[in-house]
Amino acid sequence: MNDTSLPGLPAGATARVADGRASIILDVTGLSAEAADALERQARGVAEAAGLEARVARTASRVARRLIAVASGKGGVGKSTVSANLAVALAKRGRPVGVVDADISGPSQPRLFGVEDATPDAADKRMFPVQTPAGVGLVSMGMLVPRAQAIAWRGPMLAGALSQLLDAHWGSTDPLILDLPPGTGDVQLTMVQKHRPVGAVIVSTPQDLALIDARRAIDFFEKAGVPIIGLIENMAGYACPHCGEVSDPFGSGGAQADAERLGLPFLGRIPLSREVRAASDAGTPPAAGNGPGATAFDAVAQAVDQWLRANGG
Repeated sequence: MNDTSLPGLPAGATARVADGRASIILDVTGLSAEAADALERQARGVAEAAGLEARVARTASRVARRLIAVASGKGGVGKSTVSANLAVALAKRGRPVGVVDADISGPSQPRLFGVEDATPDAADKRMFPVQTPAGVGLVSMGMLVPRAQAIAWRGPMLAGALSQLLDAHWGSTDPLILDLPPGTGDVQLTMVQKHRPVGAVIVSTPQDLALIDARRAIDFFEKAGVPIIGLIENMAGYACPHCGEVSDPFGSGGAQADAERLGLPFLGRIPLSREVRAASDAGTPPAAGNGPGATAFDAVAQAVDQWLRANGG
């Protein structure tokens, strides 16, 4: 028997039958690992019911998914915390979002999501994202090297690492939040040249020194042709837990004023909060809950969600 069909195969599967063997090609584009496994079991079951030995090969086309770069011109402005909580807040809005910890040399997302001891599985030389308790998939170099080991790589190795993280088995995940390292170096250049984000979110604290560097990040993305989704002002205002009085140790309104001056959207203000700090250190993103710490992140996520809807759904 030599045929190119096998009745009963699932949609997207083709087979060649010869010498008592069914060689099945299974298209798993966009499927999760669990869904792909289930489809393969179904195909094998069809072959075995026909008395045939089954050999299954999976194929997948590259899925065009949207990348949102979260960037800052300098370190220490809380970009990683904002990235994690933005992703969680978008997930709460029903988006199948994932996080790529693109800060290769200083990965902090495993700690923020409470999965420092997790190790990603792999197949076909590609990783599967680690599913976090917050419902967001994550890939990070922080889960591939010992916790205290320095990652001191030059440009080509950094670029290769970023490509591997982005090329993980993401299934139907869309969008991906990219937590970029500070500045405008090799990782940022590789990202805009090879992977082309649909937009960038710029994080700054209110003081002038941080805003100077934030403007450099804005200039970088604008010259690269990547739209600026908007600016976020982090660590904006501190409410005393004892008296309730609000003070502004880093100033107030600087990022919003800059956004207005540059004609860019202002996405929101995240307060300097002991609750956010403690929850982040504990690996429980505050955006996953319903407390006061989630409110500001929910507002930012709503603005980003609206931008996505206006730019492709």
